[in-house]
Amino acid sequence: MKLAHLADLHLGFRQYTRQTPQGINQREADVALAFRRLLDDVVEQRPDIVLIAGDLFHSVRPTNAAILDSFHRLRQFRVRLPDAPIVIVAGNHDTPRSSETGTILRLFEAVDGVHVVAHEPQRLVFDALELAVLCVPNLAWSMLPRPSVDREPGIRRNVLVTHREVEGVLPYEAAAAVGYGGQPIRRTDLRPDAFDYVALGHYHVVTQVDRNVWYAGAPEYVTTNPWSESRERGAARRAGEKGWLLVEVGARLTVRFRPLPPARRVIDLDPIEGTGRAAADLNRAIADAVAAVPDGIDDQIVRQVVHNVPRITARDLDHAAIRALKTRALHYRLDLRRPEASREPGLGPATRRRSLPEIVDEYLRARDLPPGVARERLLALGEQYMAEAESGDA
Repeated sequence: MKLAHLADLHLGFRQYTRQTPQGINQREADVALAFRRLLDDVVEQRPDIVLIAGDLFHSVRPTNAAILDSFHRLRQFRVRLPDAPIVIVAGNHDTPRSSETGTILRLFEAVDGVHVVAHEPQRLVFDALELAVLCVPNLAWSMLPRPSVDREPGIRRNVLVTHREVEGVLPYEAAAAVGYGGQPIRRTDLRPDAFDYVALGHYHVVTQVDRNVWYAGAPEYVTTNPWSESRERGAARRAGEKGWLLVEVGARLTVRFRPLPPARRVIDLDPIEGTGRAAADLNRAIADAVAAVPDGIDDQIVRQVVHNVPRITARDLDHAAIRALKTRALHYRLDLRRPEASREPGLGPATRRRSLPEIVDEYLRARDLPPGVARERLLALGEQYMAEAESGDA
């Protein structure tokens, strides 16, 4: 039996200011294009069932354009692949925090063969496939009692589909970028020994967690820091690849990553050291770094980090040239990092004054947190926001 494991499509995701000629945010259009390419590739592989492990939409209330396009695409998809059921499990982005609030995902139940599990755990049994699918939405892990994760007796194949961060898998930067998802769960919570396959959503990099436990990753970059994500290799053949997983469940489990062509490249240029360099010298270094990019930066997503740049030097940079780079790229971020502040008092040994990021970090480590707030994630968010603020590009 073949199953398609998809996750974290984040339809309706918007970023940056560029728009298409039709007036749609360019990144929203890129994500919609990735969705169409994904469905086309799934149809070619002819799976027996399609599992969407959360975050079909980027927000609880997506735009009308995202809703209409996704409904139209899934309805066409069912016509092209009529015998394969589609199971959609809600993630943290596309389901309300309260189970009493309705979810837009229910709309897709109007499409024949689509099954939506939004709030409480539910087991779906497909007799023709001899398959039981236990669906545990993201919200269910935050409710009491905790979900009961067990194999369905008497059924040949059992699969678990859920959306959550697994403890010890996501880097701190990734945990901050993918947004609020609740307390991580332990690997043992997934009971991998009880299932033929465990399909995870939430982490946007394809990753093997256990022998039969996988994150499918996201088909596009849908985070605030795509450059860090582009360096995370996961289980893809090359760092930054996006796609989905084709899984064969039988006497031997086979998991194959299916890469998708990106709408545009995410380019993180080599950092430039600014210590002791004049503005004119940094201008040349920035221009040389851009000129060395294969195929150029036009319409791409680009970041250039420059370390240890004093404010007076940053002020004297060629801002007209920087604006020109921003016009060429879909998004060009010049991330200027200030030198660490230090002072030497008149008497006694030299002492170092704490920087603002260090003060913020110390405060976040010491303050009391409400239940359910992960301190390490809070620290990662604080570090990310301070870096954006200091770069002047927040």
